[in-house]
Amino acid sequence: MLCFINQKGPFTEGIFRKSANMKSCRILKEKLNSGDKVNLDSESVLVVASVLKGGKDFLRNIPGSIFSSDLYDKWLAVADQGNEKEKVTAAQRLLDQLPRVNVVLLQYLFGVLHNIEQHSSSNQMTAYNLSVCIAPSILCSSNSCSLGLESNFIKKVSLVQLLIENCLKIFGEDITSLLGESSTSCDNSENAAVTAQQPLESKPVTVIVIYKKAQLQDNTKTSSGMDPHSHLSTVLKVTED
Repeated sequence: MLCFINQKGPFTEGIFRKSANMKSCRILKEKLNSGDKVNLDSESVLVVASVLKGGKDFLRNIPGSIFSSDLYDKWLAVADQGNEKEKVTAAQRLLDQLPRVNVVLLQYLFGVLHNIEQHSSSNQMTAYNLSVCIAPSILCSSNSCSLGLESNFIKKVSLVQLLIENCLKIFGEDITSLLGESSTSCDNSENAAVTAQQPLESKPVTVIVIYKKAQLQDNTKTSSGMDPHSHLSTVLKVTED
């Protein structure tokens, strides 16, 4: 899904902002959840983007939040830091406290958002516009995730905008190639949203994002202290070659 959006989204006006056909979204979700083979080339990119970010779908449906609900207040506090350099440093420190699989998924997600933002003259989606659309789906406390509440909206938008605009500094210079044609193929196999191979922390890894409901551990230790497979085993699988 991320690969498909990365290819089509930069040239689609209003990607993540424009509403998609509700029936088409429901049918796509049913196919993905049932394990059927899905040919995304026959789908509207607006539908795919809506399913990815939707209030009851993949991103918001990750228990514990991709940013970790335990760190929720600390992430929001990044927006209160002095200058941009201090904000970037604070964000990097918080990333180090996330499980490795969370960081990998964030790398791919923000790689896509950065690519879309780079074509904002065509798609009308600046970093701010993207942040308004995506922030409520990826930043939430344990209560707001389950209840669908959108508190601290301004701070959420400011943080996501910061991450998009500074993603090369925060996530690494190679983030722009993670979903490029040379590093991945959009193979819509059963349940697979993204399959790619890319070095991470100087080690070759295979990343598979699976569209299935699964629980993220609310454990904020670094990856060096735990088995990464225990966090998102059916949603994001990371293996070292």
